[in-house]
Amino acid sequence: MKLITRLLSALLAATTVVALAGCAPAAPADATVTVRLWDQNVADAYDTSFDELYKETGIRAETVVIPWADYWTQLRTDLATGTNDDIFWTNAGNFAEYAANGMLLPINKADFTEEWSDWDPAVVEQYTTEGTLWGVPQLSDPGIGLLYNKDLLAQYGVTEEQIQDLSWDPAASTDSLRQVTQQLTRDATGLSAADAGFDPQRVETFGFNAAFDLNAIVLNFLGSNGAAWQDGEEFVFDSTEGRQTFQYLTDLINVSHVSPPATDTNPPAGGDLSRDLFIQGKMALFETGSYNLANVQEGATFDWGIARIPAGPTGAVSVTNGIIAAGSTTATNSEAQKKVLAWLGGKGASYIGESGAALTAVMSERGTFFDYWSAQNIDVTPMIDVLKNGYIQAPRGAKYGEAQAAYLPYFTDIFTGTLSVTDGVPAAQVAANAAMAE
Repeated sequence: MKLITRLLSALLAATTVVALAGCAPAAPADATVTVRLWDQNVADAYDTSFDELYKETGIRAETVVIPWADYWTQLRTDLATGTNDDIFWTNAGNFAEYAANGMLLPINKADFTEEWSDWDPAVVEQYTTEGTLWGVPQLSDPGIGLLYNKDLLAQYGVTEEQIQDLSWDPAASTDSLRQVTQQLTRDATGLSAADAGFDPQRVETFGFNAAFDLNAIVLNFLGSNGAAWQDGEEFVFDSTEGRQTFQYLTDLINVSHVSPPATDTNPPAGGDLSRDLFIQGKMALFETGSYNLANVQEGATFDWGIARIPAGPTGAVSVTNGIIAAGSTTATNSEAQKKVLAWLGGKGASYIGESGAALTAVMSERGTFFDYWSAQNIDVTPMIDVLKNGYIQAPRGAKYGEAQAAYLPYFTDIFTGTLSVTDGVPAAQVAANAAMAE
């Protein structure tokens, strides 16, 4: 009840701010606008851009970084208590709930006339409900790619050509993804996962990062097998193809032992563990998005490249996703807040790509991203080209947060192997849809 009371109080405060915006006295011109996000690399780029913003406008802005593992829990708490930042990142699975509760500033075309036409239409569409856009487009992911450690490939006799053309088939007894990842997985004695005597309890190098990582792994494997996570707001992953996909992924972990145990990779922090293993040279293949490229470039001491994600029975099908910078309706200086939003949605977006941190959703400012990675001799085109095959729908729904809380316990057990795919996947879908419908 206390949480509900605080949430209602926050909503009333938000409504009051919106209603009185036209007559309230202006906040001090030098007030600092705070911007919350989860990516330190983009935060560094923002900090540089905010120095320029201050020189040009006199407006101060500063970043607040909350790690992904804590981001959504902290944001939900802060929104309920009215202690959130003036601007904050949100994704497709969460924004609709905040918008429905009056917590997000509507982005009106009249206020962003110079910037609007330069925003990626796919991101604008993704974050528009009933004709209203609920944030300034910030990131526009290309597709997911397969990063590979060239040194480990050479050490264990796998060619880059093999990696460029991997495929998987849940109906076959084996496939090139299983064969290659077994060859790349090594225990403490140097035996591969395909060798007799291999010890799965003493793995020193994993071949792949199969895990319940929705964006990097699950959605792409579902799409590549002709399945889907959602159709609109309805969860539809409990299909023949969906169950095949989850069985395949969990077998990579629990049967083939080519991926870390799910006890280490399950949400919320599992994606970070896989990334760190790859950077440390303890994982040969790492399926991920552009959001991790800068992390790998900064931390890896080996040569690496990017290949197309493994193709399933229906080809290589990736998710593509956008991120918005949302304005809070409780901001104390709405004019400064809007100017920072306009900066992030315009000239300021160029700084994101200059360090290779991410691909901006501001289309005219994308060149810096491609220029950066070209200068690093990293070819990012596999992440772009995969989208020519079409893409799977990203998560969405006004009650997605509640649905996630409902389905996650099932998938946690499915991926650790304590709950069967046959029993767990149907139960997870029923729970998710029930939560979405409440």
